[in-house]
Order: sequence, then structure tokens, then C-alpha cells
Amino acid sequence: MSVKVKLGNGGKRYEEDPRTRRRSANRPLWQRALLFVVVGGLACLVLGAMVFGYYYNHYQQVVDDRLNNGPLFASTAQVYAAPKEIRTGQTLTAASIAQDLRRAGYNSNPNLGTYRVSGDVITIKPGPGSFHSTDGATIDTTGGSVQNIAAENGAALRAYELEPQVITSLSEDKNRTKRRLVTYSQIPKHMVQAVTAIEDRKFFEHNGLNFGRLIKCGIQDTLTGHFACGGSTLTQQIARGFFLTPEKSIKRKLIEIMITLQLESRFNKQQIFEMYANQINLGQRGSFAVNGFGEASQAYFGKDLKQLDVAECALLAGIVQRPNYFNPFRHPERAIERRNLVIRSMVEEGDISASQGERAQAEPLKLAPQNVDASEAPYFVDMVHDQLQQRIGDQQSSGTLRIYTSLDPDLQKAASDAVAQMMPRIDEMIRKRHKGDAPIKYPQVSLIALDPHTGQVRALVGGRNYGQSQLNHALSSRPTGSIFKPLVFATAFSQSVNGQALGDSGPFTAVTPLNDDPQDFSTGGKSYTPGNFVSGEYPGMVPAQVALEHSLNIATISLAQRVGFENVAAMARAAGIASAKPTPSVAIGTYSATPMDMAGVYTVFANRGVHLNPWLLASVRNDRGDIVADFTPEARQVLDPKVAFLTQSMMEGVMTHGTAQTVRALGFTAPAAGKTGTSHDVWFAGYSSNLLCIVWIGNDDYTDISDNLTRKVQGADTAAPIWAEFMNRAIKLPQYSDMKPFTPVPDGISLYKIDKATSQLADETCPGGSFTAAFLEGTQPHNTCSHMGDGTGIMGSLFGADSSTAGTNMTGGGSGNNGINNGNGSNGYNSAPTNTNPDGTPHRNIFQKMFGLGKRDENNTQPTPTQPATPQSPPPQQIVIPR
Repeated sequence: MSVKVKLGNGGKRYEEDPRTRRRSANRPLWQRALLFVVVGGLACLVLGAMVFGYYYNHYQQVVDDRLNNGPLFASTAQVYAAPKEIRTGQTLTAASIAQDLRRAGYNSNPNLGTYRVSGDVITIKPGPGSFHSTDGATIDTTGGSVQNIAAENGAALRAYELEPQVITSLSEDKNRTKRRLVTYSQIPKHMVQAVTAIEDRKFFEHNGLNFGRLIKCGIQDTLTGHFACGGSTLTQQIARGFFLTPEKSIKRKLIEIMITLQLESRFNKQQIFEMYANQINLGQRGSFAVNGFGEASQAYFGKDLKQLDVAECALLAGIVQRPNYFNPFRHPERAIERRNLVIRSMVEEGDISASQGERAQAEPLKLAPQNVDASEAPYFVDMVHDQLQQRIGDQQSSGTLRIYTSLDPDLQKAASDAVAQMMPRIDEMIRKRHKGDAPIKYPQVSLIALDPHTGQVRALVGGRNYGQSQLNHALSSRPTGSIFKPLVFATAFSQSVNGQALGDSGPFTAVTPLNDDPQDFSTGGKSYTPGNFVSGEYPGMVPAQVALEHSLNIATISLAQRVGFENVAAMARAAGIASAKPTPSVAIGTYSATPMDMAGVYTVFANRGVHLNPWLLASVRNDRGDIVADFTPEARQVLDPKVAFLTQSMMEGVMTHGTAQTVRALGFTAPAAGKTGTSHDVWFAGYSSNLLCIVWIGNDDYTDISDNLTRKVQGADTAAPIWAEFMNRAIKLPQYSDMKPFTPVPDGISLYKIDKATSQLADETCPGGSFTAAFLEGTQPHNTCSHMGDGTGIMGSLFGADSSTAGTNMTGGGSGNNGINNGNGSNGYNSAPTNTNPDGTPHRNIFQKMFGLGKRDENNTQPTPTQPATPQSPPPQQIVIPR
């Protein structure tokens, strides 16, 4: 008998055999449970496989998209320093030359070049990948100096350029990441062993997952409620670093496993380790993240990765776990303890012997200097990056670039170290002079050093600390202060060279008298009565040389007025100060320019009148050595060479007798010319025969650096000492040790010794001192201090001579002449104005001011018998514009 069951709406009937129903009902319970489990398990497996397959394919697509969307690592541009030039006579040894070549990659990279040292002789052979041609050289350094240089064919060479060194790599992205890509073959064996010993001992054996560690960490994290267990393999760390966020969750862990399996199926172990070695974060350097062992090797040890020993490899492997915690600069004890743990792990794995491990653990930390500004010139490199964007744009992305620049790494270190040493002293000066309750402002700084004859920027410091502020103050526009003043004197000399007289005074010379009495240089109906640096100090008539040496504002403006403010502004614009306008204040630097602009301005004086735009980029090449772009400097003649020399001669006097004497007191004695400057900021601009340097100090908020100080901060006591410290370091470097007197005197100019007391030619009878000044032929004084007619001469009023005995004093306002013999035996000056200050007190001469002599007795307010006590009109309102 069968049972008919009606099912569904189609009217179809299905019959069930009662025997089958009885057999199912009669099965034991355990069999039915087992069947349920098996069927359920199969269903779960099928479902799991479907889910796994879906996500596996999904993340396969994710990996494909990442791998197919360009290389894993963005193309990095390597920035190279300028080639170091070896010249005969330099103090150098074969060993030091070899060290430079080793840093550049010679011997470790034969494609780049090789060298061989034999005693005091080094033989250099560039390879096909060298920046230079493949011409080699042999250099003999017997006795500790370069005796001779011979080309491969035996020909004698005066100089030979070494391979440029890598400074750094350019920042890859907005996250300010730095890395130096390495291949697996470039990674030392001990580096691989150190990483696997501490991070993943079974790396070369497993398929990307260490199930034992996964299970252990899963249990541990479940029990503690924290995802803190480090159970990831190297491949998992790559999966996390390239494709995932740092978030810790079960979902992210499952995705990480999917990507790990994808990576293991696509790449071999060497390729995976290479990815890891370039991707892993190893801390921070300045404002940049250090990624990869190649960059870390340079950041921590200043070496190429291939050059690391066992202890150094172990240190890098050890800090992978917690880079900031194990930072060897901040926490050397922690770093050494972690390093030694890695070394012991390497011994346990049999990677090194016990004796090797003991020696490595006993090795002290040998870290590179931490001063990132000194070693990597980050402000300079940022400028290189910006200029590349402007000049070659998207070509940067077409492969790895080699960028060759003008930087001198040794000079960069000297610049950075000088700033680092001197700025704390300036901070202390500001602390001591601070008054009131306002917060103390510590100023920023910039230093630019360049070759005055090529315009190459050799060193650049753009701020106190790049890690704290990436604002490049070398490119910040600020009032130039008194370092502008030489342009006023150059304008006057230009007119003399062109045959123009300075009013009715004849040609302008270093001893032309200038009026430093209070004056109103009104323009457009507006009064303008500037003062000198020291309020109320007016030396009266002074020679032009003294006016520049002591940075006298009124005398300089009066000279600018006589030569024409329009002409001064035009001269400034031609020299690179685009903001200059024809107003009286232009003469004392109230218009703004950047320190980089001012470096260009001073090339005019240092380079026989030729202006050179400071430049950083020399050449850009691709990774095959093909030229992408070459750059040439821009030059233009701004001054007649005679004018440049005459102005330079006056600035030499500033160093010897004027406001820049600080430089000489600090031990820099090489021939040099320069000028101090003080406005809201402080400056020093100066140069030797082979190096030009600009130093600027000021506040970021553009306030006066001397606000809330008991005494004003000057360029002479802040910027000038930094300049001196830098130049003292530079002259000790072989490539700058030959600072010589300036270029030969141009035709049509002669040097004369001038008597300080009279501004006449000095002879053996002159009782006072003398100084050397340059004159256009025919414009020099023709009398001597002992044969100048009756009276004491043109310097009487300046140096305090009694007017009753001075028969030949100077006049102000351009009357008279400049002391050229007019045929009557005198030096041609008319009577001087009354030699008094606005309050009726006698002028003190410039040396009385310098040494505090000739002041009135502050305790005696009664007039002297020869000075009637008559009421005096108040002096005009003064605008003190410091030097």
C-alpha cells in the first residue's frame, strides 16, 4: 500500500515508500547527528570556499591594481653635490681622496668607477656610469699635499674633479618620505640575517603565514582583549604597509592574510625581502620619515648600505619594531640593548659565530652626526626641487633622475656648524638685554655662501632647525639695512668714472667730504629727518671713507641726494633689488630684498662689476646617464670694473677700521671686504677672493629684533660673528685655504696711503696713522700731510682740530672741492660751518665717539666760560635709522 501526497499547485502527486520512512525513523540518534554535522560541515566548507574565492579574487584585483598602477615605489631623484676639485698644492692625502670616492660609490659599484691606493699615490678610473668621462688620473700626495696629477696618458694636469657624492634623495610625496631604493643583491647578507633572526626566522621556509605564531597570538589577543601580539611575517608586514591602514581588527587581519597569499603566489622570497627592505619605516630625520634600509644606513651611519658591519646591521634590524622608542640618537642604551638581542638571535640561528657575536656586542655606537642641515642641506634640496618643477616639470616622473648641483658638502657642514654654534650665543645676548614681561623672541637665521666668480651656491642654511620649520629664510624678502649702502657709493664712483663731477666738488673719491649734520630730506612736502645709529650723535663733515666705515646714515643720504636718488634706485634694480624706489630712504636700505638677492648684489663688487644670478642646478640626467637638462648661469655687466674695485676698496676699510672690525677680532685675517647692516633685522655681507657669504638674522613676524631689549642688537655683534665663524671654518678646508688678495688693480686706478688726520697723502712726517685708498688716476690728493699750506687740513673738524688754526676746513652741502690741488698750494676747501651739534655742544670726532672721549661732564651742568648759557632751539625731530 502506498500513501499519496498532494504537493504544490500543479496537481502532481508524489508517492513515498513507507519502508524508507521506517528506515529513517529507525536510525540511531548518533547517526542522524553525525549525518547532520557532515552535511552541515560540507555546506560550510562550500560556503567558506565560495566566500574565500570571492574575497581572494577581490583582493587579487586590489593587488593587481596596485601593482599595475606604476612601480611600488615612486621614482626617486638622487641629488648630487658638485664635484670636488683636487688641485696641486692642496693639503690632502691619498687616504682622504679614497674616502671621498668610497662615499661616492667607487669600488662598491664598478660601473661608477674604481680606485687603487698605493702608499701616497691613488689611481682613479671612472666607469661608464660616471658623471664625468671615463678619463682617469693618478694623484701623488707625498708629504700630505698634492704634488702632481697625471692623466692616463701621462700628461700633467693642474686639477682633477672627483665623482660627485649623493647628498640625499628628493622627497617623494606630500608625506615627506625619504628612501634610497636598493636591490636584493645590494643588501648585505648580515642585514638579511639580522632581520629574519629577530622578525621572522622561518621567512625562507613558510608560504607567507606562520600558523603557529598566528594561533598563539590569536589566543593571547583574545585573552587580553588587545591586538598587541606581533605574529606577522615579513610578507604580512608588506601587505599591511602597502595595502592597509594601521587599524587593528579581526577583519583587517583576515584581509591581510588574503593579500599575503597573493604576494607569496606572485613573487619569490628575494623579491619580497627587497620590497620589505625598501618599504619598512625606520624612524624620523628632521621633518622626513626614513623608510627603507638604504636611507636608514645614511641617516644613522652616513654610509652606503653595503658598508655596514654586523653590529650596524643588527641595530637597524632592531629598531624596526619601535623606531622612535629605540632611536639610537635619543635612547642609545635602549638601542644597544635591542641591537645585542638581535646579535644573540643571529648566533642562535647560526648566522654568525659566538666570537663574532661577542665582538659585535662590544662595538660602541658609531652614529653619523645628527645635524641634518649639515649632512643633507634640506633647505638647499627644497630649492632644487622647486626649480626642477619650474624648469622640467613632468619630466621628473620619467624614471629615476640624477640631479647634479652646486653644493659643497664640506662647506655646507661648516655653514651649519657655524650657525649651530653661534645662535645660542645670540639667544643669550637677547636674554640678557630683555626687559619687561613680554615673551622673549628668539630670531631666525639664514646663511648663503657662493663662489663670487661663478655664482654657484656652495652652502645654504635657511633657518635654525629644518625639523622645526621648513620656511626657507634665504628666500624671505626683508629690509636690507646698511648692507645696501655700498650701492650709493658705487653710484657716485660710476659718475666719476664717466667724467661727471659731484656737484661743484669735482670727481667723487674716498676722501670726498660728506655732511653728516642733521638735515631734512623732505620729499613731496613731507619732512624726513633721519638720524644716525646713536641718537644725537653727529660728527659733522666726514670723508666718504669714514661715512661708509662707520655706516653714517645722514652722510650716506646726503651723498645719494647729490648723485640723484633716481640713479641710486636704478643702480640697485640693475644689481638685483627690484623693490628699490627713488626716495631718500633708499640710501639706507629701507626697501626689501631676500638674502639670496643680496648674495647676487655682492657678486657685482666681487666679480669686477659682473652680476651673477646665484644658481644651484648644474645638470639633470636619467638613470642611463642621458642628459635631461643642462643649466648655465646668467651674467650681466652692471658696473665698470673700476667702480667695482673702488667700492670694494672702501669695504676693505670697513673690515679694518669700521663697524666690521669684529670679524678681525674673531681671528679672520684673510683679505676681505664687507658691510654690516641693521634695520628691523641684522645683516652681514662680505667676501674674500674665493668665497662670498651673506648672513641675515630676524624675527619671523617681521617685528624689530630689538623690541623689548635694553640695548639694540646690531649686525656687528650678531651677524658678523656668525660670518667670521663660518669663514674661519671655510679657510681650513683645502678647497678654500688659498684666500688671496683681491684681483689686480684695474688700469686707471692707483692705491695711495692717506693720512687719517688730514686726508692728504701720507709721508714719513705724518704723526697720525694712515690707511690705503684707491683713486681714479688724477683724483687723488696732491699734497702731503706736511706740505699742505697753512692750517691742519680737511680732517680738522673731523678729528677735533682747533678751528682757529685750521685754514683749510671742509664745507658742507657740496661747496668747495674734494681736495684736489687747485694750483694755489692749498687743498681748496672753504670755511666749514660751525662745528657744533644742534644743542650747541661741540661735535665729537669719530674716534672720540668710538672710544667715549670728549663727552660733557654729566655732573657739571654749568656752561663753560667760553660757551654762553643761551637758550637753544630744540633739535629737529629725528628718525633714528640704525646701521
